[in-house]
Amino acid sequence: MSTPAPLLRLRELCLTFPEVREDADGVGNPSFKVAGKIFVMHVVNHHGDGKTAFWCKAREGAQLALTTSEPESYFVPPYVGRYGWVGVWLDRRVDWTEARGLIEDSYRLTAPKRLTRSL
Repeated sequence: MSTPAPLLRLRELCLTFPEVREDADGVGNPSFKVAGKIFVMHVVNHHGDGKTAFWCKAREGAQLALTTSEPESYFVPPYVGRYGWVGVWLDRRVDWTEARGLIEDSYRLTAPKRLTRSL
């Protein structure tokens, strides 16, 4: 089975940051970690919804701004949404420049300061 193109692009973006490791959760969905902490999760068919997305930490106010202005592209993910994480649908057209910005923000919110200083 081949890897879907959005996952390849997501992997490429996440692995550009220092000391990032890819890990799989119990059902085979990859997550990306720095210093042992998840900063991006790839999610496929969560609770049978048939959709593909990634979830990431977001700066204060970003979740509300994105989900209200572009609900066709962004959503509040279950479980981690209450902590300000944002979901990005991957089963439709993705603005990868904006996605990269969100991924970098998430990395900066998660990584130790010694790593973020190098960016």
